[in-house]
Amino acid sequence: MPKSGAFCAQYLSLVMSMKKIYFDYAASRPVREEVLKAMEPFFAKKHGNASSLHSFGQQAKKALEESRATIAKQIGAEPEEIYFTSGGTEGNNWALKGLSFANPNKKHIITSKTEHDCILNASGWLESRGASVTYLPVGKDGLASPDDARNAIRKDTLVVSIMHVNNEIGTINNIEAIAKVCREKGVLFHTDACQSFTKIPIDVKKMGIDTMTINAHKIYGPQGVGALFIRKGIKIEPLLHGGGHERGLRSTTENIPGVVGFAKAAELGCAEMKTEMERQKKLRDCLVKEILKINDSWVNGSLQHRIADNANFGFLGVEGESIVLHLDAKGVAASTGSACSSTKLEPSHVLLALGLKPEEAHGSLRLTMGLYTTKADVDYVIKILPPIIENLRKISPF
Repeated sequence: MPKSGAFCAQYLSLVMSMKKIYFDYAASRPVREEVLKAMEPFFAKKHGNASSLHSFGQQAKKALEESRATIAKQIGAEPEEIYFTSGGTEGNNWALKGLSFANPNKKHIITSKTEHDCILNASGWLESRGASVTYLPVGKDGLASPDDARNAIRKDTLVVSIMHVNNEIGTINNIEAIAKVCREKGVLFHTDACQSFTKIPIDVKKMGIDTMTINAHKIYGPQGVGALFIRKGIKIEPLLHGGGHERGLRSTTENIPGVVGFAKAAELGCAEMKTEMERQKKLRDCLVKEILKINDSWVNGSLQHRIADNANFGFLGVEGESIVLHLDAKGVAASTGSACSSTKLEPSHVLLALGLKPEEAHGSLRLTMGLYTTKADVDYVIKILPPIIENLRKISPF
């Protein structure tokens, strides 16, 4: 009998030798060839620091500002309203903490129970330091209510933070309606749009958004780069202090290769949005139709108000972790809960907020599609998943 370490190595070698089918695009996406090509010169040949005065530095500065303008164009913003970050977690932390630090007399924050962990944990951190936080409930469909937001606003409310698309169940919140409530009440509105950028049209001016987080690796760009949109006139404090980069609000040498790749991915994604989302919706609908033929299965969250690439299922009497491991053994990469918490044994806070019992929330499977997902991939999952669920139920303690 091999030792556990040797067994794990053998298992990993076997799995990696199989054809891999990727159904975890909501966690991270491969970098597109076009994006890699755009980034490549800035790793070596065009390696200047954008703050340097010489030609290498000015070449980097030009790429930085062109990338800023490209991303701003995709969301209806002005270039000077885009601030580059290290990703979604930094952007969301900066929005909540930076706004709170800049407005110390406004102590109340409103968010929802189904936000990404970085919003919930940043809110909790502010709460531990004197802020008051209201966590809005959601319905069984997973949607936050504009009326609930309106009723929660107080005289000392600073900001309402509601995500555009949920990272686990793919539900699309009506952020334009919520932002309108905020504008009427004189409070700020922030949204985490990491899961919606390049999949749903976004116009920050028309939608009334004050601050918005986006990132690159959810749109076929590199990991470790993102942006925070900050509407002109918004008071916000920096989290990082140093040499005064990003107009004094985000000091650190800019990640020029990452920023260039981010801009290229955004440009490509927005240009292809309509046709690609229609293609993925057809695949998703086929997947849902067939998977729901499994007894005691359901879709978590609204199907009507849902991003095209997301299907989140529940299966009674099985563990989501077991489903994911069995799918992986068959060459399919999937997820249970969000990628940031998929190794935890606790049930998803998002699914519990929908009203599911802990044992029901534990049996979740998230299948998310992307640019390289094919009908053959969908058909393969439809073929192998039912017997996996059947076999797991035979040995389930439930």
